[in-house]
Amino acid sequence: MEFNMEIATEYDKGVRRTLPTYDPMLRLSQTFLRSNLIGNASLLIVGGGGGNDLKVFGPSNPDWNFTVVDPSKAMLEVAGVKATQMGMNSRVELINGTILDVPAEYTFDGATCILVLHIIPNIGEKLALLKKVRLQLKPGAPFILVSKFGDPSDPEFKELVSLWKNYWLDTTSLSETKVEELMKGTLTESSISEEKIRELLGEAGFHRIANFFKTNHFSGWICHAL
Repeated sequence: MEFNMEIATEYDKGVRRTLPTYDPMLRLSQTFLRSNLIGNASLLIVGGGGGNDLKVFGPSNPDWNFTVVDPSKAMLEVAGVKATQMGMNSRVELINGTILDVPAEYTFDGATCILVLHIIPNIGEKLALLKKVRLQLKPGAPFILVSKFGDPSDPEFKELVSLWKNYWLDTTSLSETKVEELMKGTLTESSISEEKIRELLGEAGFHRIANFFKTNHFSGWICHAL
């Protein structure tokens, strides 16, 4: 997925249309991390361009350090601007790339991967991402995964996408034609079932998996590195 600067600066608005409970989800995520991290914790943020994770987690946790990895340079620039505005530059490292570009010698006390997994095109690549995250984590480290989920061919999934479409029509000035264009990607993306997501997390080396939030066809899981 390619972002230019205009898209990046509009991301804050768009992500809250995409996921109406985005802000409560981030607050719950912070609570989970704070209950499992002690002292000078290091946190890996996968797909953190845009800086919203930093904006929520950074100011109230001054002992945390962050490594943010994102393939979009424009999105990372937005994250960098937010880090500067919050006086967090000394605690933030930005890596332009994917999880594979995070140096192997880096180890982290916790990690998040929010609204990324469903963009990864196939099961093998999804599993590879989760395995690489696990390799970067210390044993017992908390991990948060948030993703679309479900089978795009399933009638229930289609009903949820229809509700999502109507939410966009109800809360924006976009035409139905434009919203339907946005929906096309959702119906063709490689979303997978919750059962499969749990299976991949287990195979990647995570346990104590629990579903901590769900809105429409988005859901989130908390777990720990084995």
